[in-house]
Amino acid sequence: MDVLTDALAAMRVGQTRSARTEVHAPWGLRFPRVGGTTFHVLLRGQCWLLPPAGEAVEMAAGDVTLLRHGSSVSLADDPTTPLQDFRPAAWRPGQTIGRVDVEGPGERSLLICGAYQLGRTRPHPLLAELPELLLLRASETPGLAATVALLGEELEQARPGQDGVVPALVDAMLLLILRGWIERSTRDHAALGWPGALTDPAIATALTNLHDDPGHAWTVAELGDRAGLSRSAFAQRFTTLVGEPPLTYLTWWRMTTAGRLLRESDAPLSAVAQQVGYSSEFAFAKAFKREFGIAPGRYRRTTGAGEAA
Repeated sequence: MDVLTDALAAMRVGQTRSARTEVHAPWGLRFPRVGGTTFHVLLRGQCWLLPPAGEAVEMAAGDVTLLRHGSSVSLADDPTTPLQDFRPAAWRPGQTIGRVDVEGPGERSLLICGAYQLGRTRPHPLLAELPELLLLRASETPGLAATVALLGEELEQARPGQDGVVPALVDAMLLLILRGWIERSTRDHAALGWPGALTDPAIATALTNLHDDPGHAWTVAELGDRAGLSRSAFAQRFTTLVGEPPLTYLTWWRMTTAGRLLRESDAPLSAVAQQVGYSSEFAFAKAFKREFGIAPGRYRRTTGAGEAA
């Protein structure tokens, strides 16, 4: 997988939950702070985004809002409309798409609102650079806008395969949202941080190498050579954009990968150790405990999918 896809896959700890939300003016919905990275997509009609602080912002069909920490936010047909709490219908076992309907005499709007369940304990540094509230306009993100349009079509009527198509589109949106943020960050200038790292040819090459084969005995010199830079120039550029030296990030990624393997597979500890670059189970266990504060065997027994943020 590419670095962005790989990073998100390592953070997933549960199913995305969302609700098809059909409203008729006058309407106003207050969304409480929840666990997860929340999103609100206007599929049809119009609405106003009412953040906890700052002025109301008008949204158009195709616009997407992402809240990194699931902060409280409100949506309404007009900034002056009274608000009511957002309450999706009771979830059925295994259900990922709920439904909310608000009746009224006025104009109809259709939204989908929900939360991506991403790991709380080891968030990828990429996400730490996201603003708390990100608003992407349909006009600036054609790929995301096309996905949103298809999602709107699927939710307008019951069609065969809908229960498989809608969750897949909702999950794909997160990658497209992050891509849109990265492209916005690098559109007019050379971006620093992770948007810059993922679009800088040399550093993106190095990150791809580290993610593709975390078990390899990488050196800064080898990574620099593959990126077409001297050792010192590569180390400086990597540290500037990623925020830490290459081998420090490699260690972090190895342990993150090990944690995912322990949660999601029954591979022996020796196999996990080898896959992330440790020749002995003892050395791996020592490094893992230093990073997580718990032995890998105990981590496997105690971790589950409920650590979302």
